[in-house]
Formats: sequence, C-alpha cells, structure tokens
Amino acid sequence: MSEFWLISAPGDKTNLQAWERMNTVTSKSNLSSNSKFHIPDLKVGTLDALVGLSDELGKLDSFAESVIKKIAQYIGEVMEDSKDKVQENLLANGVDLISYLTRFEWDMAKYPIKQPLKNISEALAKQVTQIEADLKTRSAAYNNIKGNLQSLEKKTMGNLLTRTLADIVHKEDFVLNSEYLITLLVVVPKSSYLQWQKTYESLSDMVVPRSTKMIAEDAEGGLFTVTLFRKVMDDFKAKARENRFMVREFYYDEKELKCEKEELMKLASDKKQQYGPLLRWLKVNFSEAFVAWIHVKALRVFVESVLRYGLPVNFQAMLLQPNRKSVKRLRDVLNVVFKHLDEVAAASIMDVCI
Repeated sequence: MSEFWLISAPGDKTNLQAWERMNTVTSKSNLSSNSKFHIPDLKVGTLDALVGLSDELGKLDSFAESVIKKIAQYIGEVMEDSKDKVQENLLANGVDLISYLTRFEWDMAKYPIKQPLKNISEALAKQVTQIEADLKTRSAAYNNIKGNLQSLEKKTMGNLLTRTLADIVHKEDFVLNSEYLITLLVVVPKSSYLQWQKTYESLSDMVVPRSTKMIAEDAEGGLFTVTLFRKVMDDFKAKARENRFMVREFYYDEKELKCEKEELMKLASDKKQQYGPLLRWLKVNFSEAFVAWIHVKALRVFVESVLRYGLPVNFQAMLLQPNRKSVKRLRDVLNVVFKHLDEVAAASIMDVCI
C-alpha cells in the first residue's frame, strides 16, 4: 500500500516561492516525490453552501473509500485461484492507480464544472451509492452459487463414513426391487478386512453367502456391500457395530443420485458462466469508483482551500508521496516552510492510501 498526501497552499508569489523551497528540500533529502495536482476553476457559490458541503464531502470521501476497498476485496475473493494477479486488475481509466493519481485530470464530460459544487457532489454520491448497491446484488447472487457448490463439493470429501456415496456406488452393486432382500453398505477399518471376510456371514441369520464386495477404499478403510433378508437388518446392524463395522444409512435411489450429480454439474457450470462477466463488472466499477473518489478528494481540496484562504480563488494543490522512513521529517519540513500560514493551516494534509 502506497501513501499519498494532498496539500494546498495559497497561490500568491510568496507561497509559490515556498512551494519551490519545499520541492527543493524534499527532493534533495529524498523525503517525498511531488507533483502538482490540477483542480479546474469550479463554481464557488455561497459561503454557507461551502461550509455545509465541507461536512458532506468528508462523509462522501469515507464512503467512497469503503466501497473501493469492498470491490478490491471481492475481486480477491472471486479470483480465488489467482490471488497473485489481483493487483494488476485494479486499474483506473486503464492505468495503474499511482499513474492515475499523479497525472490526475478532472473529467469535464462526466462532472461538468459549470454546475454548482453541490450538484457535482450529489452526482458523485449517487454514482458511488449505485455501484455499492449493484455490488451487493451481484455478489449475493455469485456467493449463493459458490456456497451451494462448496456444500455439495464438501460432501465428496471426508472419509467413507461421512462423504456422499453418489459418485461411488453403481446400480449393479445392489439388489433392488426385492420384497425380501436388501443390500447394505458397511465401512470396515483396514485392519479388520480379514475379520470382516471371515465373520460377516455369521453376524446374523439370513445373510446371503459370498455377497460381500469392496466397492471403494480410502486411507482409513473400505466400503463393502453385503446382502441379507430385510427382516434381520436391525439385528445385523447391531452386531456389525459391536465388531466396529459401521453400516451406512444409504438406500439406492437412481433418480435422487442423478439429481445430485446434475445439481453439482449445473452449479459448477453456473459459477463458470458468471465468473467472467462478474470479474469484468468488478474491474470496470472499481475503476469508476476510484475515479469518483479522487474527484471527491479534488472537490474537498477546493472547498477547504476556499474556506481557509478566501476569495478570489488562488491556491496551489500538490500531491506528495512520502518516503516511508521520512514521514515525520517531511511533516516537520512542511510546518517550517508554511509556518507563516499559522499552525492550523500549516500543511493541511489529506491522506490518500492506495
């Protein structure tokens, strides 16, 4: 994350000389990288309007920043398999954020400067609010698909005692549509395979001889079929438990298994189809929100400068990127260079973190 300071000072001859002095000092000592921040001639309006707008812009500034962070965070969540490429997708008007900020130009077409400042502020607020609302709607829809898919995928994980058997069993593993016979699925620990083979036929009466077959295996054990008469099923289950053989509560239903497989495929397909359009929307609207945020910053600098330095409008705004190791020294330099403006106005700083 890079830190930037937006500062403003009166544009008279004395202060322009102060700017040059500050530039010289900060450059020589490598305290910061500086560039002029160009703000157009906006309509001033009344003093009362500026005072009211100052408070509104402070709130809008924080709100816009929060929306940008939400979008950036969600891009990271969506790009779950390539998080290392998230940063290169965070652009503003097609360029990286630092380039956009250091070469900022007011968008005259989107935010015409002939209109009152309040109208520009309201347009920015409306735009950012709409982006946040759309983000909530789109993220909720995608998260719903993603969550349902993860729930189904989790069923295919775990051991044979807990995972779904839909992708393991086949119709031919079971005796189906019999009034008297039923096929059970039993999880047997690896260490007990031999014991199972020797004892399963005698765990209860009416077990079909040589009816067991291992149909799946994991690190802990195997899944075996066994066929027996329905009327001894409960007795068989009880005896199996006593011998540490766990009977899975599973009844083969071809339609249900087919539906489960189709649902998994559908959700995976839906997620894949939504991924591209959603990521494109996020990238476009991150850019839109970031551009709007920097315009809010410019508007704040203008309003605060007019309120502080008065009319006619004559101030110079500058963007500083402090050297991380020299932040305190840079503040000291700014206070010394602009101390004639008084302690309150000395280096009135608005931070922008990217």
